[in-house]
Amino acid sequence: MIIEVDPNSEVPIYQQLRDRVVEAIATGVLREGSPLPSTRALATDFGINFHTVNKGYDLLRQQRLLRINRKSGAVVLRDGNSGPPAPEFVEEWTGRATTLLAEATAHGLSREEVLDICRKVLETFGERQEDS
Repeated sequence: MIIEVDPNSEVPIYQQLRDRVVEAIATGVLREGSPLPSTRALATDFGINFHTVNKGYDLLRQQRLLRINRKSGAVVLRDGNSGPPAPEFVEEWTGRATTLLAEATAHGLSREEVLDICRKVLETFGERQEDS
C-alpha cells in the first residue's frame, strides 16, 4: 500500500494521509489520473473512521491535487508534469516554507545544514519528465 499511517504519531491521521498522498505524487508513485482507494475502503484498511479519510481527501481537494466525485471516486488531479502551479499556491506555499525554515533555524540548524537537507529531500522526488 502506498499510504501508511502511524496511529501513535502526534500528527493527526487525516494529515498523515494527506502528506503521504502528496509525497506519492511528488515521487511519481501517483500521477495525474491515478485512482485512490475509496474513503470507506481506506478507513476499513486502517481501522479508522471514514470521516477521517474524508478530511484528508478534502484537504487534497482544496489544494487542487485531488478530484472527488461519486462515480469515479478520488483521482489525482495534477502532478509535477501538469504545468505551472496557480500563483495563489506559490504564495501560500511560500508562507508554509518560511515557517518550516524558521523552525529549523530556531532549533539551531545552520543555513548550510538546512540547504543540504532540502537538497537531499528534493533528490528523493526525482526529476520531472520535462527536465529529463
